[in-house]
Formats: sequence, C-alpha cells, structure tokens
Amino acid sequence: MTTTNTDIAPTAKTETDTTPTTQDLDVLVLGATGKTGRRVTRRLRDAGVRVRAASRSGEVTFDWTVPATWEPALTGASAVYLVPPDDPSPVRQFVADAVAAGVRRFVVLSGRGIEQVANGFGQGMAVAEAAVRESGAEWTILRPNNFFQNFDEYLWLAPLRAGRLALPIGVVPEPFIDAEDVAEAAVAALTHDGHTGRVHELSGPQGLTFAEAVATIARASGRTIHYEELTSADYRAELLAEGLPEAVADALGAQFAMHRAGHTADPGDGVRHLLGRAPAAFGPWAERIAAQGTWS
Repeated sequence: MTTTNTDIAPTAKTETDTTPTTQDLDVLVLGATGKTGRRVTRRLRDAGVRVRAASRSGEVTFDWTVPATWEPALTGASAVYLVPPDDPSPVRQFVADAVAAGVRRFVVLSGRGIEQVANGFGQGMAVAEAAVRESGAEWTILRPNNFFQNFDEYLWLAPLRAGRLALPIGVVPEPFIDAEDVAEAAVAALTHDGHTGRVHELSGPQGLTFAEAVATIARASGRTIHYEELTSADYRAELLAEGLPEAVADALGAQFAMHRAGHTADPGDGVRHLLGRAPAAFGPWAERIAAQGTWS
C-alpha cells in the first residue's frame, strides 16, 4: 500500500465532540503482554493514565474465545487499544459490547497492505477496522510495517541465532518499524484529539531488503548469519516441517505474497504525522540489541 495518512470521515462523532483527556481516560489495553501492548501499557501508565492491562493471563483476564471475560474488562473503560485476534468471528460483537459499555474511543492495531491479503491472513484486522468504522465511536487505525522486534523477540530470533533466516520475499524492500514507535503512536491517538477517523500508515524511515536487514544484524553482532531466498513452496514445506498447521503456513505465505507485490515497500509518514518526528532507524537499533548479546 502506497497511500499514506488516509483521512476518512468519522461515521458518527466528529473532531468537535467532547473527547477523553488523560485525567478521565480509563484505557483497556488488549494483548497487554504482546509486542505493542506491553509498551502501550507502560507509556500510558508513565503518563498517569488508568490502564487495564488485559490478556488471557494478565492483570485483567480477557479471552476472545470466552465472552464472559469481556464485560468485566470493559466496565468503566472509556477507550480501547484493540489488538485483533486472528479469528475475526468475535470482533464485531466485542466492539458492539464495548460501545454499549461506554467506550468512546478505539485505536486499532492493523497492518499495512491488509486490504491486499488473501487466504485468511489478517482477517481479524480487516474485520476490526470495519467494526470500529461502523461503531459510532471515535476510531483511529494504525497500520504498521513489520516490527524490528520480529528479529529479536520471537518470530525470527531462533533462525538468526542458528545463523540462517530463509524467507520467500526476494529483493522487495521493507521499511521495518520499531514497536516503540508504534506504541508511542498508539498512545498519542488514545490520549490526544485530532486523530478521529484517520488511518495512519506507520513505517521506518527507509526500506531494507530482508537480506540487508540480516546483514546489518550480522555486522552488529559480529556473527556469520546468512539470508536464504526460498520459493513459496519451499517456505511452506519448511513451516510444515516445523510443525505449523497448514492454515498458519498458508496465511504466512499470503502475507509474503502481499509483500512481494510491493504493497508495503514505500515508507509511510504516520510516525511523523502523529509524533512530529522521524521514526527510528534499523541500524542503530540493531547495534543496541546486539550489544545485549541477543543474537549471540
């Protein structure tokens, strides 16, 4: 997706409506133990905002598959940081329940190029976008690129430590983004007016191919780490050999097909628009993480 900072008219409320301030905000953060959720929670609390840090095993119990957990989490909340589940089926009902409970503002974590993806990947995000648009509440949608933290916190950490990252992406660049920038952008949208009805495309300052990103990490860590290009079929076979379900392998394949088509290759200007500064660059981040011994 190349269009950035899409302005879309709100469905019901407008920017002139009374909106929450940090004094009266009570924010339900979904996915509060995840990459962005825990960072959003920390930043909101540092700003003095009341936070309900919700997850299946978190401070506030919340489970998408157990609707009985929704009402206790929502009661008294005025805003929601909505990290959608992979399964889209419960999302619309949750949004309706949230509005009925008094939620006035949603900030949704989606993904760049989400409207281009097929085969089931990202359907929870797509439905969450549609649900908040139709909710009558204030909404802001954040669409980030792949996170820096996919290289050091979970997704690609083990392959990098093993010395080989193999993907079906080719030479299409990806303007990776720091999850800290995503969290700061989310907090801005939750706590400040002026973002209602907007879709913000969030990315880093420049695109890197995955081979360039791996080479940057290798230099920073002083290790030999190879990037290997796979065909889509070989990538799927490796995922299945690792024990991933076919549905997950197909969804990841669809994600990389979207990236190869170039829909997320151009940098977006959402970080600058929301935060008034440039986003963090990949190289300095890799140096800091390498110094901690993460990839050793």
